[in-house]
Amino acid sequence: MSTENLPQSPEQPPRKPRVAVVFGGRSSEHGISVVTAGAVLKAIDRTKYDVLPIGITQDGRWALTADEPERMAIVDRRPPSVDALAESDEGGVILPVDPANREVVYSEPGSVPKALGEVDVVFPVLHGPYGEDGTLQGLLELSGVPYVGSGVLSSAVGQDKEYMKRVFTSFGLGVGPYVVVRPREWERDETAARKKIMDFAGEHGWPLFVKPARAGSSIGITKVDDLSGLDEAIAEAQRHDPKILVEAALRGREIECGVLEFEDGPRASAPAEIPTPEAHAYYDFEAKYIDSTPGIVPAPLTPEETAEVQRLAVDAFEAASCEGLVRADFFLTEDGEFVINEINTMPGFTPISMYPQMWQASGVSYPELVDRLVQAALRRSTGLR
Repeated sequence: MSTENLPQSPEQPPRKPRVAVVFGGRSSEHGISVVTAGAVLKAIDRTKYDVLPIGITQDGRWALTADEPERMAIVDRRPPSVDALAESDEGGVILPVDPANREVVYSEPGSVPKALGEVDVVFPVLHGPYGEDGTLQGLLELSGVPYVGSGVLSSAVGQDKEYMKRVFTSFGLGVGPYVVVRPREWERDETAARKKIMDFAGEHGWPLFVKPARAGSSIGITKVDDLSGLDEAIAEAQRHDPKILVEAALRGREIECGVLEFEDGPRASAPAEIPTPEAHAYYDFEAKYIDSTPGIVPAPLTPEETAEVQRLAVDAFEAASCEGLVRADFFLTEDGEFVINEINTMPGFTPISMYPQMWQASGVSYPELVDRLVQAALRRSTGLR
């Protein structure tokens, strides 16, 4: 029988890629992650992508949250939280662990699990441990779900300031003087661990910066001007991480540079300069996110200095085998040398953050930046690459 004259069913339009924006998390940077997610949710092109917001509470529960970016802002100097955005106090989102199945499921006690549909790419805007450090990336690799940003090793290296500096040194990138004290050293011999820091201070002088080795957003960092403030600074750093890093102060200008993965490889943005905030001893958490201390974009550098810091930023991206995006932070010392301080594989990504501002100055708007990161993730496969 001929089907020539039978009515034809209309073709179904192709399904838009579904992007799961995962945010919050168990680290001390929970609130900033929520702010970042609000900016991403507001900027992502809804005509091009379906979006599924998934929040991780501070106790580690994966929650289905409202798609309401306006509620993800700092109010009265207080960052937002996933708990306030979660649609239920008990329900949980479950990612697939079978690479052949990308369907996300939502489950509540006493209810039939509800399928939320397949996820094509995850945009993890988590900062700090349990998200930015390779842990979430490992879960997504097991699930076979592509994701924005660096892989397991690069994310781990980018989170641990000690091993980050070791990698940079091995690739010929200059780093400042530092010393690391691990938790076992404190447990074995607290006196010897403290002497290690004192010997470092004796060699490099005061002030020192005492930091959690695996934290970001300047949380837990103390500038120590003399011996009297050292114990309190150590205790504050250990409140966020049992492993601490102590750095010598470098005299010079703070310069940042963004790296973004394009189709032909990574490129560097216009650099920015971070002036010392008047109301703060250094560029700390409150200066960054509460008082919104402005950076200078583009940084007032010579063409030669600009080209050099852009080259070094891409070199750092490549040294740590990064993907997607990186913000690289440098000191331009008084003798004209760039010293790399650290990289951030998921930098602050609010509209007032330096990474988007540097790309805005380079001709890439915030919505285009989000789109480029999603497209780069969709081009990549999971697994060894």
